Amino acid sequence: QVQLVESGGGSVQAGGSLRLSCVASKYTTCIGWFRQAPGAEREGVAGSGYVRGVTTYYADSVKGRFTISRDVGKNTLTLQMNSLKPEDTAMYYCAADTPPCTAERPSEWRYWGQGTHVTVSS
Repeated sequence: QVQLVESGGGSVQAGGSLRLSCVASKYTTCIGWFRQAPGAEREGVAGSGYVRGVTTYYADSVKGRFTISRDVGKNTLTLQMNSLKPEDTAMYYCAADTPPCTAERPSEWRYWGQGTHVTVSS
């Protein structure tokens, strides 16, 4: 079992920044951020260690605005979100699992945090 605890959500105006943090109880190869807006499906945002031929993954919608950083020694994953847009409003979840991992199939991830809410107003 892996426990995940997120923090750092809140409300911000468009163009602002927020920093989300996820602390895991132990190391897993794959760890990432997902989000779910009201009425929408959960989607991958950014992650590390995925088996996609690349080490770090970013959704097209956040490339150039969001940055993840991983501290393996502390089992933490941070999501720096800049230039936030109203469409970034969602519940953000940290998830972890062992490979293979893919952002396209969140239902296959075994370990999830409780989530932290992000609201971006226009």
